[in-house]
Amino acid sequence: MFNKFIILLLLIPFLFSCETNPATDAEGVISAKGGVRYGGEFRFMSSEKVKSLFPLEVNDIYSNRVVSQIFQGLLKIDPGSTDLVPSIATETKVNENSTLFTFKLRDDVYFQDDACFEDGKGRKVTALDFKYVLEFACSSHELNQISYLLKDKVKGADLYYKGEVDHVEGIRVVDEHTLEIELKSPFSGFKKVLTHVGLSVFPKEAFEKYGKDIRTHPVGTGAFVLEAFEEEKIVLKRNNTFWDKDDFGNPLPFLDKVIMTYSKDKADELLSFRAEKIDLVLDIPVEEVENVLGTLHEAQAGENVKHIVDSKSSMSITYYGFAHGSEEFSKKEVRQAFNMAVDRKSIIDNWLEGEGWPATNGFVPRMKGYPSLDVKGHTYDVEKAQALMASAGYPNGKGFPTLSLYVNALEESGGHKLAKAVASSLKENLGVNVKIELVTYEDREKLILDGTAIFWRAGWVADYPDPENFLNLFYSGNIGENSSTINPFKYKNPEFDAMFEKALAETDDEKRMDLFAQCDQIIINDAAVMPLVTDDFVTMVNLKVRKFVTNEVEQLDFSRIFIKEIN
Repeated sequence: MFNKFIILLLLIPFLFSCETNPATDAEGVISAKGGVRYGGEFRFMSSEKVKSLFPLEVNDIYSNRVVSQIFQGLLKIDPGSTDLVPSIATETKVNENSTLFTFKLRDDVYFQDDACFEDGKGRKVTALDFKYVLEFACSSHELNQISYLLKDKVKGADLYYKGEVDHVEGIRVVDEHTLEIELKSPFSGFKKVLTHVGLSVFPKEAFEKYGKDIRTHPVGTGAFVLEAFEEEKIVLKRNNTFWDKDDFGNPLPFLDKVIMTYSKDKADELLSFRAEKIDLVLDIPVEEVENVLGTLHEAQAGENVKHIVDSKSSMSITYYGFAHGSEEFSKKEVRQAFNMAVDRKSIIDNWLEGEGWPATNGFVPRMKGYPSLDVKGHTYDVEKAQALMASAGYPNGKGFPTLSLYVNALEESGGHKLAKAVASSLKENLGVNVKIELVTYEDREKLILDGTAIFWRAGWVADYPDPENFLNLFYSGNIGENSSTINPFKYKNPEFDAMFEKALAETDDEKRMDLFAQCDQIIINDAAVMPLVTDDFVTMVNLKVRKFVTNEVEQLDFSRIFIKEIN
């Protein structure tokens, strides 16, 4: 019996290591329950450079796609739908008027191993860690780009933001694995806010060790850890201490590595897919599909890449922003004229080869429960647009300066073609000259912040499926943030603010959505921006990549996909 006990003790570490770090066979893969396999690399490209992997600094979809593989929050949006599901919080309780939220945390979640810890080994996550992160998210720290999410909602957060107190009154630790968040007024959509990747947990030790360099030293709890952050690529590797499992009890993730490189243009990305240098293409342009699929002869010869194409109606909007403080766009008549001078449907049909849908209703795209059809958007009316420009003092464009339109897009991409179409319409219909400036996302943000850009192309993809996430961009309380993302237009409208605040406090979901629709209509009536196109989120993935799913908020989760070569 003694010998059997010794053998059992010797076997325990072996069994544990198999569960958290699966062994590999001679070919580098091993099968698991449910027919899945461990090992392999997943490769994709980004059209924009990722500069930071610090969650609180993430405000673009390109960085989000990497950061969300490393970090986790209390709750998350299901990657295959838009349902709200648990993450590190296993249980959520909400009081009757949606002002007090109590979260019970898992007790088996550990931070990834990192030199910021005394012994280099990641420690267990507690409620105190979430308190630290959420208070950081309420601060005015220069690395915090998402204070707008919490500072006007959580009790005492505004005082903390101003530096008047040393803690946020509404963020409380009940015990090691229980956290309370109290709001200053009812907000039934608060759980959705907490799915924002920027509110993911990271250890205080990491920030204390790396400071601003934490941008390239991410320490989270997610399925992957950073292996390399280089000029030409970002490489993530498997987190062998990740807590989650699939439905069969297999430890996640299955992949050994995720590799993101950068594309010169969309054609480069598509040709890389065809050459099987990458496994995924995001946002496929119609005119370039043949570069991937090849000719009919190539298909008959079995030379084309075996793949799956998926399309979801994206909760996104492409729009052009106006700087309301500029002389050119301070007049509502000019903003209205710009909106009415553009035939959105014709542009999609004739310039974008049918890609996208015209934004003919409000700024908020279609989503479950939201009455988007009740919002009446701008109609194409050249005669009225010309009359509006004349009433603003610019008949036939006379006296109106040449505008620079700043567009973060690659040459001849869909974004560039849209800009050329809009510029052509404004010239033909209003006599306004527009010069298109192609810039990077980072450069565009700087130009907006310093006031150089008064007319620019932008897009917004839902961080979480709620109208509040889109309408927050126009709330005047967000002016002055150290970000060009939230209300970069410097838009101020007391009517909008009052309606928006009323919608936030409404707990009846149907009434809440109706109030948000009224906010949306105010934005349209005021011509606060130029909503142009909503898109489908179209992806193409190599057939060897299994269990790849997408949703309407364009979130990507690589923790459950695996590679199985095609025979």
